[in-house]
Amino acid sequence: MTLDPESLYLQLGQLAETMPDLSRAGDWSTPDGQRWLGRLGALVESRGSINDTATVSASTQFLGGSTHDFNAQTIKAILFRLLAIAELAAPAAVRGRFITAGDALGALGAVSKVFGTAKQDLLLIDAYADHVLITDFVISAPERVQIRILGANKESRKAALKPAVDRWAQQFGTTRPLSVRVAPAAALHDRLILIDGVDVWSIGQSFNGVAKSSHTSLMKADPDLAEQKIIAYGLIWDNATPLA
Repeated sequence: MTLDPESLYLQLGQLAETMPDLSRAGDWSTPDGQRWLGRLGALVESRGSINDTATVSASTQFLGGSTHDFNAQTIKAILFRLLAIAELAAPAAVRGRFITAGDALGALGAVSKVFGTAKQDLLLIDAYADHVLITDFVISAPERVQIRILGANKESRKAALKPAVDRWAQQFGTTRPLSVRVAPAAALHDRLILIDGVDVWSIGQSFNGVAKSSHTSLMKADPDLAEQKIIAYGLIWDNATPLA
């Protein structure tokens, strides 16, 4: 089955994000690791490249042997080459949704594109929300958009947020309205970006650690799931405590 460019890009990005440790003593040999290798092989095969398919198959077969390191590197190289090719072919609206480890600028760019679609309201859900979310990411939200942050009701998190919130209010006033509430950490199961009560994006890592040590991605929820998340987190926001 041939995948459309968008689906191929997103699926390859997800594989890169969830790649197991391919070192000799890594978790590539676990059931989850073997499933990952199987998914990679199937996606490579779906592109119709006989050479890449054969190379991935052979490299997978000889993991754990005397040429393990070479084979592991070959698998990674093919995955990231195909991801780069798929991104070029994908629609402009979804490009850049996969964020490689260490690419802080790419992370900011990807998040900024999503924030930029907001017209009225931007609700950010992150149990680990701290000053980084405000200083590094929220600054890219459009003016006049109501920005809301829902974080965890933990003293260390609140202490990290409060000075940044105060400085934000002093600098921007009503031109960039910002409000922060906290809820029990156990209630915040997701890291989400909710746009205008309609669209929902999930991000694979908390904002304060995005792309620092591992790959991640931004994924847009389908309409049914988005509606569920908007209702659920709307209720949590209504019952949350304003940051004091």
